[in-house]
Amino acid sequence: MEAINEVHVSEPGLVVVDVAAADDETAFAFHTALAARWAATSVERTTRDPGQPGVRLRCYLDLRQPLDAFGQAPAEPR
Repeated sequence: MEAINEVHVSEPGLVVVDVAAADDETAFAFHTALAARWAATSVERTTRDPGQPGVRLRCYLDLRQPLDAFGQAPAEPR
């Protein structure tokens, strides 16, 4: 995988998540679980490292922006 860019962890609450899983379905299911709780980048594919078992996936989370049950950021208080 590529090196982690400084901007991706430049502030508290920003997270880079590298996932190693047995297959695409498992990796995407884990990403879906993360994205249901926090603002996360979308992912379209996994990668495979030659000679290594399983697949890998990278996504970026912003823990400062929790989402509600509908995948929306909570409304700002007035």
